[in-house]
Amino acid sequence: MIIYGASGHGKVIIDIVNSINSQAIDFIIDDDPSIINIKGLNVFHSFTEEMTGKEVIAAVGNNRIRKKIVEKVSNPFIKAIVHPSAIISEDIKIGNGSVVMPNATINSSSIIGDHCIINTGAIIEHDANFSDFVHVSPGATITGNVNIGEGTQIGAGATVIPGVSIGKWVTVGAGAVIINDIPDYAVVVGSPGRIIKYNRVENE
Repeated sequence: MIIYGASGHGKVIIDIVNSINSQAIDFIIDDDPSIINIKGLNVFHSFTEEMTGKEVIAAVGNNRIRKKIVEKVSNPFIKAIVHPSAIISEDIKIGNGSVVMPNATINSSSIIGDHCIINTGAIIEHDANFSDFVHVSPGATITGNVNIGEGTQIGAGATVIPGVSIGKWVTVGAGAVIINDIPDYAVVVGSPGRIIKYNRVENE
């Protein structure tokens, strides 16, 4: 396995992988040439011939950067990584490259897209439907029948009430309570959540 990303989020991914199989990590890559070592492991700054064909996990918390990594890497991506302490219903679907962190919960009939992050202690209730590159931050609660679009970030400790739809590339602030549908690119804070601005639209 190749872990692409050697910053804080990468450290957490290393710990999760090691908790499952301490021999699974073959290489670590990062674009920052100043990072040469992480948790005692050497960091490469480009792909080498010996990495050909090895599965990759994009270990970057920023959703847009994670998407850019996925778009430029030709290697296959690893199936979802799930920490042993996470509680996962048997009938969920979770995409390639996604990570479920310690003590997270994903309940029945939920669908999680590719390259998503379900962070520490997050709760995803039944029938959730997430597009790709979604990040649910630590301690956030997504209640039943919630839809979340591509690239959206749900802040730490935020709550989304049942049946809400959140658009793509939305930012929900820490601790916000979302009681209404949210349009694409909105930045939402507070309780109840209110839109304060819109994220810049980039080529997607």
